[in-house]
Amino acid sequence: MTVTAPTSTPNPVPRPGDRTATGPDESELAGFGYQQELRRRMGRYASFAAGFSFISVLTTVFQFFAMGYSFGGPAFFWTWPVVLAGQLLVAACFAELAARYPIAGAVYQWATRLSTPAFGWYAGWLMVIGRVVVVGAAALALQAVLPAIWSGFQLVGDDPSPTSSSGAANAALLGLILLTLTTVVNVLDNRVLTAVNTIGVTAEIVGVALIVTLLLTHAERDPGIVLETGGAGGAIGALLIGSFTAAYVLIGFESASEMSEETVNPRRTAPRTTFSALTTSGVCGGLLLLGGLLAAPSLVDGRLATEGLSYVLTSTLGDGLGKVLLADVVIAICAATLAIQTSATRMLYSMARDRQLPLSGLLSKVPARTGMPAAAAVTVGVLAALLLLLNFLSPEALLAIGTTCIAMVYLAYAMVTGPMLVRRLRGRWGRPHPDDRDEKGAPLFTLGRWGLPINALALVYGIAMTLNLAWPRAEVYDPTGGHWYFQWFTLLFVGSTLAAGAAYRALRGRIR
Repeated sequence: MTVTAPTSTPNPVPRPGDRTATGPDESELAGFGYQQELRRRMGRYASFAAGFSFISVLTTVFQFFAMGYSFGGPAFFWTWPVVLAGQLLVAACFAELAARYPIAGAVYQWATRLSTPAFGWYAGWLMVIGRVVVVGAAALALQAVLPAIWSGFQLVGDDPSPTSSSGAANAALLGLILLTLTTVVNVLDNRVLTAVNTIGVTAEIVGVALIVTLLLTHAERDPGIVLETGGAGGAIGALLIGSFTAAYVLIGFESASEMSEETVNPRRTAPRTTFSALTTSGVCGGLLLLGGLLAAPSLVDGRLATEGLSYVLTSTLGDGLGKVLLADVVIAICAATLAIQTSATRMLYSMARDRQLPLSGLLSKVPARTGMPAAAAVTVGVLAALLLLLNFLSPEALLAIGTTCIAMVYLAYAMVTGPMLVRRLRGRWGRPHPDDRDEKGAPLFTLGRWGLPINALALVYGIAMTLNLAWPRAEVYDPTGGHWYFQWFTLLFVGSTLAAGAAYRALRGRIR
């Protein structure tokens, strides 16, 4: 299938200092109207690391295990394979797009080329804001681990629980420190970025293997425990609310595509690493959930619903070994925050390069010395840091922030799979062409005759999950009844984001 970008796609204006194409990958990028500015050095493992670090099962499972268990009981385990199956449908669609549009700012670029520039702009706008929120939420995960390693990391108050006032404030403080470090790395040469990501991913994979092995060998009960429900809402409530954990973890697999302009042979590499990052994370995360449920000293003392896997590790494996493994989780959290910030930076850079954002000239600037969009990286870091200040206001902010960011990401995903489905139904997508080849001469990845049902199911799943995440459940978002705005936070934030985007576009149109 030969795919040509619509003529209405934003065409960037060349700027002084742009570097010209020097190789086949750069020539292909020039065919989309862009000059090679980012450094193209990433191989297959580094591309895999970009997606795996974003998902980071150690970060997110440790951060949200307690919430899933508190509402769903042991049966919340089954939400994991359900969400994984849905995300694999989305990843299959994205793999086709990654092979045909190897451009930074993947979701924005794909939605624009599949639909219209205006529709693509809103998809990119939601994704940029959502990614900034994800950066902040990932940085908050340190609170779930560091105080369990050493009480001295509790810099504010004496209650380390993320749901307490002092725990929430301390989470924000630790998160601000981490964001400072990741922002510095994101403005350096991308060799530093790649090295840090690669080390972090390797440490995380080793850590997952060790933790899962130790938990399974210290099991207190048999796997039949996952058939028991608990918490609010019975079986259906366990699946709907408990699915928040898996929904939050299993996003960001398209980060390999976000880094396409820095990847060697991206048409061949990005589709493969998109799948490998998601499937590897899916298997690792599922085993972590199962191991935690089997090895927990108690399922009824309340600690599993408040302290999560940190409690299981230190209680089951002892303070010494447990804390060593928690230190590995800290490495994973740092790598995840870095990878998410990098992905958000590339999205911001891609939209600014098309002159689609305020201060586009500054945000799209890439110094020749580093090959890194420094201004975009600093902007993402500052905005995420400002968002963390909400955590000083109330412990409920953590959950509100987390669910808001993933709802926005799922909505942006649907804004890609939706137009893609329309194109399939009109016969304008999915027909292979003999000339569609990757950099090695092999046919581009395609879903073939399975494309239509997979695409349709991916869209239905994405919309359903978005509604599930955004539904204003008082028992989830405002359990104490004192903060009505947290109950409606996701809807209010998404609505405000869309309204702000519409206002900006209207103002920009008037100025022009």
